[in-house]
Amino acid sequence: MAGGIECRPLLGCSVSEDFRGLLLKCLSLKDLPRAGWVNRGVSNPESVAAHSWGVAFLALSLCPPSLDGGVVASIAIIHDLPEIIVGDITPTDGVSSAEKSRLEGDASAKIFAQLGEYSLNGENGVKNAQYLHELWLDYDHSRTPEGRFVKACDKLDMALQASLYSTQQELDLDEFIESALSRLDDPILITLIGK
Repeated sequence: MAGGIECRPLLGCSVSEDFRGLLLKCLSLKDLPRAGWVNRGVSNPESVAAHSWGVAFLALSLCPPSLDGGVVASIAIIHDLPEIIVGDITPTDGVSSAEKSRLEGDASAKIFAQLGEYSLNGENGVKNAQYLHELWLDYDHSRTPEGRFVKACDKLDMALQASLYSTQQELDLDEFIESALSRLDDPILITLIGK
């Protein structure tokens, strides 16, 4: 994707309370436990932010040379940002994939519009927010190779985390591993799951 993030020094800028509040809300992903693990009785489950870090780490570590690593990292970091509004919707919540996509799409549009509105970078901030929203859409709709790759790394992270919890807490979390395997077609990622 053409473009990218444009930055400038923030010296002398005033920060609105609305912008500060939005940043704090985004950072609340660090405290939002992954619902799938909670539902299965995992003790001390990872947060959504910890999961996003895992996806970003895997995506950067495994990124094919044909993909833009900066775009891959950006998508991985923001892919679950809508969960600050809609929560961590799991397959057991009775929400269809289409409805989940719609809810998260509405939430992402709101978040990125607010990021642009409150930005300290003026017009560049609006462009940056629009760019990030496009990256999120690339992920959600699997529109680009980078978006599809991050989506695959999202499944890989879930499977590897399930393996960790299964070993550490003696839980049967094979359904998470099987779910990931059913959605992956990359032989390297499938091999990394180790099942």
